[in-house]
Amino acid sequence: MTWTPNADALRGRVAVVAGATRGAGRGIAAALGEAGATVICTGRSSSTGILQSDYPRSETIEETATLVDEVGGIGIPIAVDHLKSTQVAHLAERLRADFGHIDILVNDIWGAELLKGGPEEWNTPVWEHDLDRGFQILRLALDTHIITSHHLLPLMIDRPGGLVVEMTDGTTEYNASNYRISVFYDLAKVSVNRLAYSQGHELAPFGCTAVALTPGWLRSEMMLDNFVVTESDWRKALDPEREGPTAPPDFARSESPRFVGRAVAALAADPERARWNQRSASSGELGVEYGFTDVDGTRPDFWRTA
Repeated sequence: MTWTPNADALRGRVAVVAGATRGAGRGIAAALGEAGATVICTGRSSSTGILQSDYPRSETIEETATLVDEVGGIGIPIAVDHLKSTQVAHLAERLRADFGHIDILVNDIWGAELLKGGPEEWNTPVWEHDLDRGFQILRLALDTHIITSHHLLPLMIDRPGGLVVEMTDGTTEYNASNYRISVFYDLAKVSVNRLAYSQGHELAPFGCTAVALTPGWLRSEMMLDNFVVTESDWRKALDPEREGPTAPPDFARSESPRFVGRAVAALAADPERARWNQRSASSGELGVEYGFTDVDGTRPDFWRTA
C-alpha cells in the first residue's frame, strides 16, 4: 500500500520552523503543512529584502509559506535574523499575541554552507583555518539555536506535549567517531546533538520533548544545482556518461527535503513522542519506525550504512 500523509494529524497545531527558506527547513515546513499544521516560516531570505542572507540565492520564506498553503497547511512567513536576540524577542511577542502558544519548534538555522567551503577546503587544520570564518560557523550553528530556544520556549512550556527538533548533520553515534570536515564544522554538528540532549533534560519536567534529527544525503536546492539536476531528474547525476558533474555512488541513497520533514511531522503526531526525548535520530530511522516514505515512495536510510 502506498503511504500518504494524514492531512489532519497536526491540524490546529502551531509550528515554528526557524530557517525555513530552503533545504531541510523548507521540506520540514511543507511536511508539517501536509499534516495540517499552521507553520511560521522564518529566515532572512525574504521577498521584502529587509534582511541580508549569506547565500546569493532566489528562494524566500514567502515561497515556503505558499508551499505550506498548497499542501494543506497554513503558512506564515516572518523575516527574522536568528543571530539577533532582539529580532527573535520580537518574534516571540508577535507569536504570543497571535497564538498564545506554540506546539513545535524546529531549530534548522544554519547558513554556513559557503563558509565551510567545498571538498577542496575540507580537512584544513585549525592552525591554518581562517578564525573569523570558523567562529562564524559556530555562531550560525549554535548561537542562533540557543537564542531562538531562549525566546520561544516560554511559549511552549505552559502546557505539556511540546516538541523541539534540533536539526544537525550526523547522528550522535556517527559524529562521536568520525571527524567532520573541520574543527569548526565538527564542533558545530556535535554540539547541536548535545543541545537537544540538554534541552530535553530541562523540558522534561514540563512534559515537553527535545530530539536531535539529521537527514541523510539531502537533495537540497544547492546540492541539486551542484550536480546540475533537478528533483525530477536527480538520478542523472549518477550517470558517468552524461555531460556535467557526476555524483558519487552514495548519491543513489539521497533523500528529498520532504523526507526529513515527514520525520518531524511523525514525531509531532506521536502521542508517545516523549520516548525520543534527548535522543539523536535520523530521517531513515524514523521512516522505518513510523512507516512514512519520501515523495518518490522510497525509504532511504543513509546513516544505517554510513
